[in-house]
Amino acid sequence: MHIPSLKEVVSAEEWALRCELAACYRLVAAYGWSDLVFTHISAKLPDSVTGGEHQFLINPYGLMFDEITASSLVKVDMACNKLHDTPFPVNPAGFVIHSAVHEARPEAQCVLHTHTRAGVAVSAQKHGILPISQQSTFVLASLAYHDYEGVAFRPDEKPRLQADLGNADYLVLRNHGLLTVGRSIPGAFLSMYTFENTCRIQIDALAGGSELTQVDPRILAGMADVMRIATAGQGPQIAWPALLRKLDRMDPSYKS
Repeated sequence: MHIPSLKEVVSAEEWALRCELAACYRLVAAYGWSDLVFTHISAKLPDSVTGGEHQFLINPYGLMFDEITASSLVKVDMACNKLHDTPFPVNPAGFVIHSAVHEARPEAQCVLHTHTRAGVAVSAQKHGILPISQQSTFVLASLAYHDYEGVAFRPDEKPRLQADLGNADYLVLRNHGLLTVGRSIPGAFLSMYTFENTCRIQIDALAGGSELTQVDPRILAGMADVMRIATAGQGPQIAWPALLRKLDRMDPSYKS
């Protein structure tokens, strides 16, 4: 598939964000979190690019995540209307959740949503995320739940989703999947890495059939400070460059 490059068409700032988001899509595919062509990862363009307008980059509907490139990403407004000439369609219905989060959380640059087997399985468990792993402690420090209301394409669901999310960075969509909110694309990805592993560990632990040891609730306090120490004060940037090197070794075409 030939996709004309937008590198000389868009600003350098927008191009850098396109490359970073395309890398995120490829990494989601590489780690086995994609669901064919469904779900979205959205990134908000900065005001310096948009002049203050709410504009986002999302995936072209119909492409697998491991096909997505910087130039194939589609620029849309809050209603998921395309803002530039592109041969690729978009999925406005699938953007309802993302637009709700971006609207309520203006500080969020990236919203990442998955339908993984482990994530959906845990979302169906009434007790939700259990404090049974080190990974879960990071999630539980900023976790919210939103009950299932059917396929999320109705705008009237947005206020309830926004109220349930509040200021949390991790959201369990009951009977549906997982969602992370990040101030950056690397932040949303690393949060989802922790979220997904939390769910996989929980499914495996429960499958063992024996009594589980839960983390002392006192340990959950102050997890933000723990994360700063664990990442040497760099947050998600401690791992993101290594992930990009991994991706470049696999297939650097995401930057085209």
